[in-house]
Amino acid sequence: GSARFDAMVIVPCSMATLGRIASGSSDTVLLRAADVFLKERRKLILVPRETPWNLIHARNVVTLLEAGAVVLPAIPSFYSRPNSVTAVVDTVVWRILDQIGLPNPSAYRWGEKAASTKTSRKKS
Repeated sequence: GSARFDAMVIVPCSMATLGRIASGSSDTVLLRAADVFLKERRKLILVPRETPWNLIHARNVVTLLEAGAVVLPAIPSFYSRPNSVTAVVDTVVWRILDQIGLPNPSAYRWGEKAASTKTSRKKS
């Protein structure tokens, strides 16, 4: 781990990749980098896209959480009342950016007026 990065994000992360990281496999560059982030206690964020999970998936997630990874399923929130697919995807992106500590002034925060309603929602 001679390269110094603050965080690594794998998005989307298939359950196959998640399982290989959980097992300690490092036979590709991606898996090796994830392994290094875990061993050096750096922030590793995995964004699985698949549902539903079976018991093996859940156990792999627990293994990674115990090892220090952040598992952030690609589940959008709807309390900001997104009005397009892009706005739905943005809710997941905002969470990822929050996890790695990057400022994101366009992110909707609870208690604020949603960005999607400020400009593009029609009043009914």
